[in-house]
Amino acid sequence: MRGYKKPTASIIGASGYSGAELTKILLRHPSVKLEKLYAHTQAGKKARDIYPALDTDAVFESYRGAQDTDIYFLALPHGEAFSIVPQLADAGKLVIDLSGDFRLKNPKEHLKYYRKDKDAKAVLTYAMPELYHDAIKQVKAVSNPGCYATSIILGAAPFVKRPLKGAAVKNVNCTAVSGISGAGRTGKVELSFSEMSGNVRAYKAGMHQHTPEILQALDTDTIKPAFGFMFTPMIAPLVRGIYAVLNIQLEKQLPVSQIREHFSAFYRSAPFVRVRETMPEVQHVAYTNFCDIHIAESADNGLVVVVTAIDNLVKGAAGQAVQNMNIMLGYDETHGLL
Repeated sequence: MRGYKKPTASIIGASGYSGAELTKILLRHPSVKLEKLYAHTQAGKKARDIYPALDTDAVFESYRGAQDTDIYFLALPHGEAFSIVPQLADAGKLVIDLSGDFRLKNPKEHLKYYRKDKDAKAVLTYAMPELYHDAIKQVKAVSNPGCYATSIILGAAPFVKRPLKGAAVKNVNCTAVSGISGAGRTGKVELSFSEMSGNVRAYKAGMHQHTPEILQALDTDTIKPAFGFMFTPMIAPLVRGIYAVLNIQLEKQLPVSQIREHFSAFYRSAPFVRVRETMPEVQHVAYTNFCDIHIAESADNGLVVVVTAIDNLVKGAAGQAVQNMNIMLGYDETHGLL
């Protein structure tokens, strides 16, 4: 289109895994121009020297304040976005924050799970496109969901957001396995190849920071939920991916065929959710923005087993962030992601 100027996008925290994934996606996005890559610890280095697969001559810079860029993605460690997001919002920029800083509404819950204080006003629209599409469309700054949270919320939401008659949720017990990239790029001995090869380990059982985020998104009190909830995260020797198994206890037994139909109807307008007849696998969703969901055959006791799979760096982070950007800009949400 003659005279059309593509909106520009910059990434703050571009040298981490999510930042690199964002860079990759935005470089091929047909309607957005990638402008600046900010990464203080890597300032002065070429992006392709850190990630040779990146097809760009861009050099990492130190972030020193809002520039002419239209859209800012923040892929920073938790706690670092608090001072940056308000400045960008005041400057009229579109902001997508990938950290947990602006997700939780309750400051006490934030302190409990993130070990950091925050102002009660430090909350942005929770940007899960499948649940809050219309709200995302109307704002200029959003908080991108966490990776574990994405896999679990999408597996439970149809039961909670649109309950089946007489079959309210009583309990949700979830175990989710993540690839090592979910811990970030900083080297840790316990995440090294020699420690993780052939190994699986649970961590933060019952106290993971995505727990209140999940409950908040499922419209229940994060301190006294309307249903029992337990989340056990695990780490496995995968580079990327999250595989979640949700054991959901309903008030009464329902035919699996009815539940599958319910899920298909719930996600009918969600282009990146695929309700599968067969069991999903991490390799089916790796390097994509899809969430695959399967409802397994269950015992006759009201227990439903829901299995989900996502790529933690794409649907769990960078891909979902671009999906949100598309919605905020009025593009089709699949634009540049398929």
